Amino acid sequence: MADFSPIPLQVWCPHVTVACVVADGDRFLMVEEEVNGRLAYNQPAGHLDDKESLVTAAVRETLEETGWTVAVEHLLGVHQWRSTEHGDGVVRFSFAARAVGHDPSRGLDEGIRRALWLTRDEIAALGDTLRSPLVLMSIDAWLSGQRYPLDMLHSLLAEDRYP
Repeated sequence: MADFSPIPLQVWCPHVTVACVVADGDRFLMVEEEVNGRLAYNQPAGHLDDKESLVTAAVRETLEETGWTVAVEHLLGVHQWRSTEHGDGVVRFSFAARAVGHDPSRGLDEGIRRALWLTRDEIAALGDTLRSPLVLMSIDAWLSGQRYPLDMLHSLLAEDRYP
């Protein structure tokens, strides 16, 4: 007798992440972090939480990783890639944000050693210690003037609406 049991549906789910490019003159806010036993450099970035808008996640991650409160002003781009750290797919939303205030007494997320401000040349010189190729890609998008309005994004979450 044939087995007509339903086959479980497997849906591929990428990691959804956010990152902020925060500029101060010619310097950019970066984090120095320990990742899988090695030192790496990245923009303030992290995973989108359930029931959280993309913009709220970007503001939260920046505060948690750097102690800086930011105002997100523009979408810089949406990037898809496969992480060399874990091999999974990643969809990253990169934002341009303006620094609003800093709390130097705030503790930083586990694994974050420090927040620092570096020029594009200093960041490029970090080479293989950059967390991903998206670090320079996002900075270069910002430097080239690439900006998309936030009203391209829509959140239907009752707790967290933005245009």
